[in-house]
Amino acid sequence: MEILKSPKEAVNFRNNLKGSVGFVPTMGALHEGHLSLIKKAREENDNVIVSIFVNPTQFLPGEDFNKYPRRLEADFEICKRAGVDAVFTPNPENMYTDDEILIKAPKIKGYILEGFFRPGHFDGVLQVVNKLFNIIRPTRAYFGKKDAQQLYLIKQMVKNFFFNIEIVEGETVREKDGLALSSRNIYLSDEERKRALSISKALKRAAKLSTKTDDIETIKKEMLDILEVDELQYIAFVDRDFNYIQKIQPGNTIVLIAAYVGTTRLIDNIYI
Repeated sequence: MEILKSPKEAVNFRNNLKGSVGFVPTMGALHEGHLSLIKKAREENDNVIVSIFVNPTQFLPGEDFNKYPRRLEADFEICKRAGVDAVFTPNPENMYTDDEILIKAPKIKGYILEGFFRPGHFDGVLQVVNKLFNIIRPTRAYFGKKDAQQLYLIKQMVKNFFFNIEIVEGETVREKDGLALSSRNIYLSDEERKRALSISKALKRAAKLSTKTDDIETIKKEMLDILEVDELQYIAFVDRDFNYIQKIQPGNTIVLIAAYVGTTRLIDNIYI
């Protein structure tokens, strides 16, 4: 397995590859959710490249950029065992300049939900993914449905910028008790982790109720009764194109939650 530390090294490596390339962009601290994407990429492509880069431009002031978990050696071992051909680990200095040409998230769907509570976050996400796509030039790129709004916007960017890349969606991977896997789960105390389970429980309740009623307010009320979080930022009901909906649309609805449990911000969703 090759370790590629600069964009130039990655471009040179990519230029020598034959066949299809599956790409899994990550910020490291790899868990089973990432591994499921890597395995999918391995099954569907001749070559697999994983990037590990804690991207500074998608963190807002006061967020956890400096304490975001970094376990590079452990991540390398995970990738090696999963049959990854190369890991791209750039640093901010070789990915960004002082006076960048910027990419902006769309004015509406880039500034609702996550974009409202983290203004500018998606600008940074799209900026770095654009760079990574140009460096790696993948045949297919793999993203998890847990970050549903991010996934939608990346698919929009691929369409708007005419990238010849297939975006492959991976299902949210959960612990046995239902907690969605996230690198930030390590911030949770034992007591907080128990309360964090109320997020997935509320989503499961929404899915079950949606088979009996399409009334969003009824479903939302029952979800609120289940949640045990310290600060609820939103419960949202949208269609697959991230338009707010008035009633459940079976097969075309995403229910999303963002909340703080202790000082840890968690997001989760369910497709119904």
